[in-house]
Amino acid sequence: MSVYKCPYLAQLTLQQVRASAPYILNTGAASCPIFGQLARQMSTATTNTATSMKVSSPPPSFDEIKAAHEKIAERKRISKIKLPTALNSYNEIIISTECTDLSCPFLKTTPIALRRVDMDQDIIEVNGKLGKPIRPMIDYKNLFEYNTFFDEKIEAKKRDDSYRIFKRVQRRSGLFPQAEEKKHLDEDHDSRTMTVWCSNDYLGLSQHPELKEAVINAVTAHGSGSGGTRNISGTSPLHEKLEQQLARLHQKESALLFTSCYVANDTTLYTLAKGLPNCHILSDSGNHASMIQGIRNSQVPKHIFRHNDVEHLEELLKKIPRHIPKIVAFETVHSMDGSICNLEAMLDVARAYGSITFIDEVHAVGLYGHNGAGIGERDHLLHKMDIISGTLGKAFGSIGGYIAGSAKMTDFIRSYGSGFIFTTSMPPTVLASALAAIKISMSDEGRTLRRKQQENVRELRSKLIDAGLPVMMSPSHIIPIHVGNAALATLLCNHLLDRHSIYIQSINYPTVERGTERLRIAATPYHTSEMIDQLVEALTQVWKDVGLSLKDVEQQSGIARHHN
Repeated sequence: MSVYKCPYLAQLTLQQVRASAPYILNTGAASCPIFGQLARQMSTATTNTATSMKVSSPPPSFDEIKAAHEKIAERKRISKIKLPTALNSYNEIIISTECTDLSCPFLKTTPIALRRVDMDQDIIEVNGKLGKPIRPMIDYKNLFEYNTFFDEKIEAKKRDDSYRIFKRVQRRSGLFPQAEEKKHLDEDHDSRTMTVWCSNDYLGLSQHPELKEAVINAVTAHGSGSGGTRNISGTSPLHEKLEQQLARLHQKESALLFTSCYVANDTTLYTLAKGLPNCHILSDSGNHASMIQGIRNSQVPKHIFRHNDVEHLEELLKKIPRHIPKIVAFETVHSMDGSICNLEAMLDVARAYGSITFIDEVHAVGLYGHNGAGIGERDHLLHKMDIISGTLGKAFGSIGGYIAGSAKMTDFIRSYGSGFIFTTSMPPTVLASALAAIKISMSDEGRTLRRKQQENVRELRSKLIDAGLPVMMSPSHIIPIHVGNAALATLLCNHLLDRHSIYIQSINYPTVERGTERLRIAATPYHTSEMIDQLVEALTQVWKDVGLSLKDVEQQSGIARHHN
């Protein structure tokens, strides 16, 4: 059937209705035959002398409404305005989409159904059976091509060799540091065992019997999920116990859990920067993307100092008034070059100019210090560190992140940090395994694992250097090998996997700058000397196969001795 927009209401916008209601009513009386008739009837109301009450004529009937609209249609037809040749049963008036909250006294008193369409349509065809408007034809030629855009962006990454193809790694309990490469999701016939040299499970704790037992017991006792956000049924004794243990580990008053350390960094830096009045942030140029994201989103003034450059940091601090709140944010162990900052100098300079410090210890917790609290504990500087962020997803073998600091600071983030407030809390299995990992980290077993890992790191680095490979020297457990070309870095890794069943992941943009592509190797306590020899031999072979040259061994050894 064919139905019409109300010819009066279709001329009005919601803003007009709100701003000029009395004027609109007067205008409506003149321009709308239906409303005009109602207005005239109301204006000629008579007084019932017996009851002293005003009595109005009844509103127009449905037939009267229909007749008025047919007259309008007839006038348009005479004016050669194109309308349907036949009118079927009339039972709807269509009004403008802009009139979303119009309380029209005429429409309120009629039995006519309302249907909303765009202003530029005088008439619309309605499906008689379903009562749903049939959408007008759309010119798809003029619409934005979303998939074309996505495809072009992906092709651009493929052209510059930064497109990533994930290796399908199936970890097997008891097999660490080896795993299986699964070429097909549901079939095992094409699987093969490989030695993994790029895992962040630095101590192999994810495979530890005590952690596995803790997970099994937790899911048996508490189920698989937490049940909600921390504020709404999602805080359990396990959450509070883990926060207490983390605070104890870092010698702080309090700690706060997050679903990941990315969220911990992003939320904490954003919330602090937005909350502190007129705050400035000083950020290391090598900071992790999570820190950069929080700083960028805060939109506060930021100052970037050169990576681990204390003098440049002080130079920037001198330019900011001392009374203005400032946050100095940096990492202790850099994830991609393996460098370790001069922590004490950074802390002292920041404090001298009235700043608080935010220190990312993600790649240090579990690996340094007597109890595994990180570089701060190793260097006996925990008391100088204001805010420490760490992860449960690397050396502690699980997932999640946290911050540790003063009780007032963590309570502030707990109360204002949206990344903490509006997300489901961590499940009991994760909490139980993290508690077990920290217990191990603070024990003699943890100290033994750290010592063995460092021994393997030294052995591997020394043998790689002796082989002439361009090792980027660092004092940490991370061993980067410079390649400088994304395509070659990927080719090296593919050859290692296909020919030698050794898995290393190439690191390219945006994780590192273009031209600094590298291999990133991480030895664990469970890699053997035989595995180390196999890696060095295989890497040396594929290095030459792709046309790369080896460095002079004596020159490499001299650099290493100088660095140490």
